[in-house]
Amino acid sequence: MKLTKSIFLALLTVVVFSLSALAQEDVFKDPTVDYTFALPDATWKMTVRPSATNPNVEYVYRDRRDGHLSVRKLAVAKDAILTDVIQDEAQKVQIWPGFVAGREENFGGKLRGSVFNFEYVNAGKAMAGRYYFLRANETTVYLLRFAGPKDGLRVLRSQTDSIARTFNIKS
Repeated sequence: MKLTKSIFLALLTVVVFSLSALAQEDVFKDPTVDYTFALPDATWKMTVRPSATNPNVEYVYRDRRDGHLSVRKLAVAKDAILTDVIQDEAQKVQIWPGFVAGREENFGGKLRGSVFNFEYVNAGKAMAGRYYFLRANETTVYLLRFAGPKDGLRVLRSQTDSIARTFNIKS
């Protein structure tokens, strides 16, 4: 009986440690950029690595058709209002077929900012965009652009929020 309890406890310990190892997030860090963020799922794969000449990074969720993330650093005027920055980006996408602006939401994580949601049509498919505008300082806003199938992006919302919540400037 004691041997059975010992084996059970050993197996339980192995299972608990295995599950915690699987639950660990993958953290994006690169010496050429000044930010980090955590990817909540190993399904996110890097497709564009930042370099000294191109500071942008891009990820896809499984395949570009399932979900796409691009990170951009925006230089803004010292007195720029975040709503104006969002409107500038919205003007770039409002020419897309079937564009419908969604609501703007306040967002908080390691950096504070706003989220702009919208829908559009691409190759006859209903698509959605969820853009996170995160203010790093008075003159810098980071833009996390998520795009994908409308229903797919809705399913990924907890992951997109998690990535944006963990986005941070290196110390």
